[in-house]
Parts: sequence; structure tokens; C-alpha cells
Amino acid sequence: MKKIAKKNQEQKPIPSQRLDIFLSAKLKISRSQIKKLIDNNQVTVNGKIVTKTGGSIRATDKVIVNKAAPEKKLTVKEEKIKKEKFKINIIKETPDYLVVEKPYGLLTHSTEKNETDSLASMLAKKYPALKKVGDDPKRPGIVHRLDKEASGLLVVARTQKMFEHLKDQFKNRTVEKEYLVLAHGKTSKDFDSINFPLERGRNVERMSALPATEYGRVNTLGKEALTEFDVEKRFINFTLLKVKIHTGRMHQIRAHLLAYNHPVVGDPLYFQKKRKDKWDRVCGRLFLHCVKLGFVDLNGEKQEFISALPKPLADFLLLLK
Repeated sequence: MKKIAKKNQEQKPIPSQRLDIFLSAKLKISRSQIKKLIDNNQVTVNGKIVTKTGGSIRATDKVIVNKAAPEKKLTVKEEKIKKEKFKINIIKETPDYLVVEKPYGLLTHSTEKNETDSLASMLAKKYPALKKVGDDPKRPGIVHRLDKEASGLLVVARTQKMFEHLKDQFKNRTVEKEYLVLAHGKTSKDFDSINFPLERGRNVERMSALPATEYGRVNTLGKEALTEFDVEKRFINFTLLKVKIHTGRMHQIRAHLLAYNHPVVGDPLYFQKKRKDKWDRVCGRLFLHCVKLGFVDLNGEKQEFISALPKPLADFLLLLK
């Protein structure tokens, strides 16, 4: 009898568990974040890349999560398409700085995920000396940024002296930046300012706007943020805004306009379900473009640059007439 019991015990199957539930508990992140890791081929089980989120694993399985997604080898055709899509237009080139137009869909600089494609890395290949400029090797020459989903003007320092000079101007809020933004709905005012403090939300990828005042007192939580807008043009269900920001918080314009009840058209992160309609799909991207940039160079002279709306955005506006 003892031998039979031992035999049955040895044949007892090893318990299994869903992979996403296991990783969510171990890494202390959401299952949607686990799905992104799996979609990016960053999870392997026993040496094989996992493709299904709901797959099962056993206690004896070896699970590895790679910090960076493996770089995908592109065909010649894909490389050509990528090069055209991420074409960086250099507006002005001087020994001290570059003024460029960042295209939609391109990161300004890599993040902790160590992405291979970014404006900073592409410029560093063209101008190797940039690698020695700045505070962070991942951000060579980069003093400010635009969201991946946005486009428009950026200034990049080519020398450490210019980097510090620009850095001081951004710190003192003397750099002029102006954006054209298409918002859902009709704003009740032709001009207004939005000063909701911003802080990281529960979803770490986005910011949350807090009430400017609480119980009649100024809200001391979050970071100070100030956005001003003028109405450039009104459409039936949309408003084209000329936006200026006096602080440079992450996703500031997008988070502020969502809190203002007029989210940006085409925004995949800051949107209202009731206003997420076919027009967002037709637009196909975030309607946010930096059209004007002004700063002072090392000679003390004011420099100002203008960028026209990209053709896809200009064409989209024609559909709204």
C-alpha cells in the first residue's frame, strides 16, 4: 500500500498558472503592461518567445523578461519606408545649434526601454560630436522634447556652451513656443488660460490634471503648469487653437485640454469616449504641431523659426470646412 501511494504521488501533475497573472504578481505591473511586453517579444519561456498572453506555465518552466525588445531586422523596402517616414527636416544648421522639424511618430530621445529609433540617435549619427553634448548620453544635445505623437520645431545644442545657454532660457521660461492644436468641441472663450497642476496618474504613461483650488485654497499638490490658448479658427464640431505653454510638463497641452473638456483630436492617450469618433481615425495622428520657436543665441540675438502644418494635418482641416 505504501508503494502504491508513493507511485500515485509521483504521477501527480505539476500545477500550472497563467503567464500574465504570474508576471503581473512578480513584476508588480498591470496585465495590460505584461501584454505590451509579450507583444514586443520581450518574454521567453524555456528559451522560446511567447506570443500568447494567456498561456500557461509550470513551476519548472524558466521565464525570462528582457528589458529591451529585440531589434527587428528590416527588409530593404521597410528601411526605405522607415527613412521616409522619419525624415528629419533641418531648418537651420550653425556651429552652435540645429533647428529641426521632428516628424510624427518619432521619439525625441530614447527612454528606459532603450529604443533604437529617436531624433537624438539619428542626429548623433549625422553629427557624431553631439554625443559629447548634454547631461545624459541618451539625450545628446537635447534640451527640450516633443511627444512621440506630436511634431514640429526643436532646437538641439551642438556645443556644451550652447546647451547650458539654452537650458538657462528654458529654466527661466524665456523660450517662445507656439503650437497649433485641433480640439474637440467648441470652446466657449476666444482666449483662456489653464492652470491645473499636473502629476503622474495611476497609469504611469500619462499625467493627471488636479483642481487648481481645493476648498477655496490653492492646490499645493502636483506640479505647476500654465497653458494659454487663442482661437485660430472655429469649425462645426472642432476648434483650432494657437497654444502657448509657460511650463514644460510632460503631456501638458494634452492633459490640460482633456481636463478643460476639449481633448486634442487624434490623441490615443488623453480622450473622452463620447468624443472618440470617426474623425480621430480619419486624422490618423495627434493634431499637435509646434509651429513657432524663439530663443536667444550665444551672440545675444533673438532667433525665431516658423514651421507650417504637415500636409496630412492641413489636408484634414480642409475636410472640416
